[in-house]
Amino acid sequence: MIPLAAAPADPTLKDFGSDPWWLIGGKVLVIFAFLVVTVLMTMWIERRIIGRMQLRVGPNRAGPQGLLQGLADGVKLALKEDIVPRQVDKVVFVLAPVMAAVPAFISFIIIPFGPTVSIFGHQTALQGTDLPVAVLLVLAMSSMAIYGIVLAGWSSMSPYSLLGGLRSSAQMISYEIAMGLSFVAVFMFAGSMSTSEIVAAQHDKWFVVLLLPSFVVYVITMMGESNRIPFDLPEGEGELVGGFHTEYSSLKFAMFFLAEYINLATLSALATTMFLGGWRAPAPISTVWAGANSGWWPVLWFLIKIFLFIFFFIWLRGTLPRVRYDQLMKLGWKVLMPFSLGWILLVATIRALRNDGYDMRQIVIVAAVAAAVVLVATVIWEMLRGGEDEKEIVPGAAGGERTDPAAGGFPVPPLDAPHYHGRAREPVRPATIETPSEEVTSGTH
Repeated sequence: MIPLAAAPADPTLKDFGSDPWWLIGGKVLVIFAFLVVTVLMTMWIERRIIGRMQLRVGPNRAGPQGLLQGLADGVKLALKEDIVPRQVDKVVFVLAPVMAAVPAFISFIIIPFGPTVSIFGHQTALQGTDLPVAVLLVLAMSSMAIYGIVLAGWSSMSPYSLLGGLRSSAQMISYEIAMGLSFVAVFMFAGSMSTSEIVAAQHDKWFVVLLLPSFVVYVITMMGESNRIPFDLPEGEGELVGGFHTEYSSLKFAMFFLAEYINLATLSALATTMFLGGWRAPAPISTVWAGANSGWWPVLWFLIKIFLFIFFFIWLRGTLPRVRYDQLMKLGWKVLMPFSLGWILLVATIRALRNDGYDMRQIVIVAAVAAAVVLVATVIWEMLRGGEDEKEIVPGAAGGERTDPAAGGFPVPPLDAPHYHGRAREPVRPATIETPSEEVTSGTH
């Protein structure tokens, strides 16, 4: 007989709100320090891994093996000149980075790190706090971060920044809807939106097994939410220079940089909490070791899961190319959302039959695997198809007439060059001075 793990002291909603003030402040301070250290470590890990993928060394000068490179970059950004362009809305320009960074810190407060432990004689949960609608708090904070990005692009008085802000708002809103739909099936199985109770509901089987399609949808949408490759359209250097933060420098740019990497850790922690059992040890360890899910050991399992997700992000960045914007929006609106709605209806039907006494566990697993295969195949097909069903716009093809630059739906700035779309255009002639023999152009002297 293989001994089962001892039942951990799972925290509940009643366990929050009774801690002394110094313990609450200590939790907040530890979470803040953890996020800052995670950002520094993620920057170093990302640059080293991508360097190895590209047959480079990566950072190796600042500190042993380049471990202090992130700290050096932070000091460099702090000492750079803070440049504010002319005619910008200075209040909004300064406020935008704060609105992007602060929600990223707040979201992590409801993530459970472990079970109930004893700290200086006080029994407390390894979690900042919990709410009956804790997951909705994360979605609300990610929505607030969109305001920071949009206002940064709008207040910069730059067309590139404005386009980057509009791209980011459309992308994050679109993928946030699909992300919220991927959580609905989890709420149905857990019976709660509290993160601690969602982790407790996975004591025997993780939701990644029962709700595999929801997990696949979430993994795709969290890449869209993080504005990273292959969905880094708001920061496309080739067409937008730097996107919404083009005009930012010094500590204001550092806050955008910090918010991106904190969101990376938050999205990874949320995936771990919702689908991978949270702080619980994987099955081989928990079935053999009785104390794997008690004490401080769960913090180790939680950190391992988070950094595996972060490695997944880095791996995609070093592997996949950037998609086109129409492909990005088509995937969000025409694939992920309809599929998520259909999957929710199927899960609701299975839950209703289970409540009537039917054993639906095997049916759920088979349906989840089949739906996940269909979803992955559909995503791959849409990416490979590209724009084959779109009509090609050939400038000047109809009757030799000049084609409107915005005819295809893409706004194009006016061109003042003598040639326009490959066809000769009459150049604008400046004022001339007539002489008996020739016209002397005043602009050529």
